[in-house]
Amino acid sequence: MTTIAAAAGPAVDALGVTLRLQDRHARLRGVRLSQDIRIPGDRLDFSYRRGWWTLRVQRPAVDRMEYLLELRHPNEGRETIPDPTNPLRVGGAFGDKSVIEFPGYRRPDWLNLPVAPAAVTDLAIGSRQLGSTIRGRLWSPDALPADQPAPLLIAHDGPEYDALAGLTTFTGALIEAGRLPLLRVALLAPGDRNRWYAVNPAYARALAGEVLPALAERAPSTVRVGAGASLGALAMLHAHRLFPDSFDGLFLQSGSFFNTEADAHERRFARFGPVTKFVREVAQAVTDPRPLPVSMTCGIIEENMANNQAMASALRRLGYPVEFAEVRDVHNYTAWRDAFEPRLSDLLRTVAGG
Repeated sequence: MTTIAAAAGPAVDALGVTLRLQDRHARLRGVRLSQDIRIPGDRLDFSYRRGWWTLRVQRPAVDRMEYLLELRHPNEGRETIPDPTNPLRVGGAFGDKSVIEFPGYRRPDWLNLPVAPAAVTDLAIGSRQLGSTIRGRLWSPDALPADQPAPLLIAHDGPEYDALAGLTTFTGALIEAGRLPLLRVALLAPGDRNRWYAVNPAYARALAGEVLPALAERAPSTVRVGAGASLGALAMLHAHRLFPDSFDGLFLQSGSFFNTEADAHERRFARFGPVTKFVREVAQAVTDPRPLPVSMTCGIIEENMANNQAMASALRRLGYPVEFAEVRDVHNYTAWRDAFEPRLSDLLRTVAGG
């Protein structure tokens, strides 16, 4: 990796941010911003003047901007790195990124609260449906006796949700503060994610017929809430539609509810056909065996916004009580974390009757 002087970090103001990278001896051929906030491609290249690469970014309709820098070398080589001038980093499914927090952004208050002591145990549930093992972890507050039934939150992509969005930190903090009842969290690992989560009837059967019974032995529940983001949200809704008694509420973030009108750019996804067929079936349904409370969140400028709005409308028409929140961010774990309160906490209290 080329060593570039760090110097002063990004200059952030209410209207945007100026990014600067020192290259005193012009060792680079170019610098380009890599981002997911829908800045047009012709506005991503830095300009070079007097030893500095500089780019002014006008503030988009978000409160945070995660980004990387693409460096072009004289030998036509390229590398993509976090901004060495910016100490603020955030973890993600594909590694760390630099982040800009614009004026007005506020981190959730629960990040600063004490967390209820809890035990975490490993899960390994054999599945004949999938010919595989569904793994994960079970989080349970120390104050909750092992044999006492309690609400159970079941999360797809669970270990990532926990590590990158602080899911059990959130539940533990709100339990300790008396803002949530005692509950357990099952963090299900994704396995073969694209195959399992993208409208796979075998996975839905495994979840309803193998995972939930196994969890009932380890974590007796009063009610169950299914949670997921992106494909994980899609898989939760699909399982509920096939097995309506599996859950009592759903928390769906930035769901991959692809439809042929809004998501033609996703056609290369191997399971685009099954996904769009399922979404169309929901949109065209006239009845539902068990509408249940649903809380949905989506980034205000992310590509999934249109299909999430369409799905929320379809579910409301079928009798689901749907709460829908637009988040001033895009498709990432921090955006999902920042929407837990009040959306997930309200849903848990509604379903649990607290």
